[in-house]
Amino acid sequence: MSHDGNRIRITDPLDPRIEDYRDIREKDLLGRGGRNGLFIGEAILVVEVMLAKPGMTRSVLVSEAQLSRVEALVAASASPRTPIFVADTEVIESIAGFKIHRGVLACGNRPDEERATLESVLPPAGEPGTVLVCEGIGNVDNIGLLFRNAAAFAVDGVVLSPDCHDPLYRKSLRVSIGHALRVPYHRSRDWARTLKALNQHRMEVIGTSLAPEAIPLDDAIAPARTALVVGSEFNGLGTITLDACDQLVRIPMAVGTDSLNVGVAAAVCLHPFARKNRV
Repeated sequence: MSHDGNRIRITDPLDPRIEDYRDIREKDLLGRGGRNGLFIGEAILVVEVMLAKPGMTRSVLVSEAQLSRVEALVAASASPRTPIFVADTEVIESIAGFKIHRGVLACGNRPDEERATLESVLPPAGEPGTVLVCEGIGNVDNIGLLFRNAAAFAVDGVVLSPDCHDPLYRKSLRVSIGHALRVPYHRSRDWARTLKALNQHRMEVIGTSLAPEAIPLDDAIAPARTALVVGSEFNGLGTITLDACDQLVRIPMAVGTDSLNVGVAAAVCLHPFARKNRV
């Protein structure tokens, strides 16, 4: 192992300095509790977002091919002294336990979900805004897509039901291109109570549904304060959620096609409802 500034060259996959990156795939399977307050970012765009947040990035593990780019990012970031571990691709793959296609991983300190209240992701009282509410989104790609959409349409925040997948799961974070670290989110611990609280905060709860009473999206009038609710592709919205909705909307589609991927559907619905801070 050799040092050059904050660059640390790794040749031995068993080097204890890179313990945070060992057997990533196996630890992924353990969920949020499997990393003791840490998460792994993959791909240069995700790492760039991590580095922009002071104190978040513990280290970066990078191949020779990406080294100069990563060093430039670290030097210009809020955390210029972040350790940069450099290794051959084969060594990185031996450490991580899977094929590395993007040449860079980073280990970060996980934000504390418990501290993110519902109020912290809502627009200020009396002001217009939009939140994206996700129920039962268990697919890793879809949760990432939803955060990417949330960023694209400048929503104030995202509300997750207790059973939604972890947005900081490595693949989800990659699909979101880092926006799961940019868009504030709150994970509900009591879904019925959360839905009721949205109404108490003067949010109009609009559910996406295929139900006959759902009005076509083209005919919907966007309220000043919108909580747009999307559900899983197989189960849709649950009874408790449907009962909490002030109105239901559907996307008109061709005969014989009744649904879209939830990420696509959310983007279509956010376009008319989330109009703040867009250019």
